Amino acid sequence: MSRVVPGRMTHQYDGELVVFHIGMQINRPWRVDQWFPAFMAMPRMLRELMSDPGSGLLGSHVLLGAGGPYVVQYWSSIDKLYAYAAAPEQAHRPAWTAFNRRARKAAGAVGIWHETFLVERAESIYVSTRPMGLPGATRVVPIGSRHDRARARLADGRTTGAAEPAA
Repeated sequence: MSRVVPGRMTHQYDGELVVFHIGMQINRPWRVDQWFPAFMAMPRMLRELMSDPGSGLLGSHVLLGAGGPYVVQYWSSIDKLYAYAAAPEQAHRPAWTAFNRRARKAAGAVGIWHETFLVERAESIYVSTRPMGLPGATRVVPIGSRHDRARARLADGRTTGAAEPAA
């Protein structure tokens, strides 16, 4: 487990940034045959992506929502996200095909959803936490006095919350 970074921190990242949320909703918990294979597919995909530095996946967090598990992913480009989703030799495409085949046999037993955000600007603050979220996927930097307020960090654009340059 990573260590707690004391103090007021933010993230720093230059370039395209994509935030991708993907999850499942377990509508019929007794239909384990429907939701368990979908549940098990995501860890395989995340391992595959994290083992390939060129995949474009910068980081991810698995969370539990009201309807079931979901993952927040951070990507270096929309093109890399879409390339992974469409690649027949990668884990996603066969898992998606298998999900659709199972879903036709038991419509509504489990749902899948995703949301894709192309981030123009982002602001973050993390006080005495382990690296997570944007700093966990990009770079953790201390908040300088010029960026003490959320409005100032957001106004800074792509390099949100960047530490002040050395004099």
